[in-house]
Amino acid sequence: MNKFIIETRHLDLFYGSFQALTDINLSIEEKKITALIGPSGCGKSTLVRVFNRMNDLIDGVRITGDVNVLGDNIFTPETDLIALRQRVGMVFQRPNPFPLSVRENITFGLEIHSKHEKEQYDSIVEASLKDVLLWDDLKDRLDNSALRLSLEQQQRLCIARVLAMKPQIILMDEPCSALDPIATLRIEELMQELKKNYTIVIVTHNMQQAARASDNTAFLYLGELVEYGETKHIYSSPKEKRTEDYLTGRFG
Repeated sequence: MNKFIIETRHLDLFYGSFQALTDINLSIEEKKITALIGPSGCGKSTLVRVFNRMNDLIDGVRITGDVNVLGDNIFTPETDLIALRQRVGMVFQRPNPFPLSVRENITFGLEIHSKHEKEQYDSIVEASLKDVLLWDDLKDRLDNSALRLSLEQQQRLCIARVLAMKPQIILMDEPCSALDPIATLRIEELMQELKKNYTIVIVTHNMQQAARASDNTAFLYLGELVEYGETKHIYSSPKEKRTEDYLTGRFG
């Protein structure tokens, strides 16, 4: 039986008087990769940032409807935003390692949130780097600056930094847009490994990436969820003409 780990019901989001999301009803499956696709400005990044309330940082944002993450309504006054963002980690468009050592990048969040005893840090650093297949490359360079890594290694390190906080969901907003095609494929392979233990939601402009890497795809257009379903069905036999037009390059 499918287990839904994120559910939205009649979700509307406004930036001031502008409505960016309209009546979004979406159920995201646990330990699957869900891709959000659509043309620029259609609401993909806005939607993914709802799930860990990153939009709260923008002035004038107003949200109505229900959003349940890991069984909890995340818009109640009792919601602990720090705990939410630990459980729902975020990887951004460009690699954004801190100007610190490789080791300090991974332990930074642990220090801030006093999440573990310091004696555990070495094992957490090792486990997190192994999870993103960087340990063998970096185990002798843990005290080197993270800024000296390749772009692909920096993005993997940013993912490791998220994993160190033991999330259940990983949000990825265009995580490969700064990478070359070979590095992109390697990050997609990494995502396939990670989905064994994590639920992943990825925003991508790259329709080929969504087709290759995701289990389910949601197509958004002008703030509306036009179509959602298994990726193979969305791509082979879309039900909505707008979906077909987008996938065949008629617009977007």
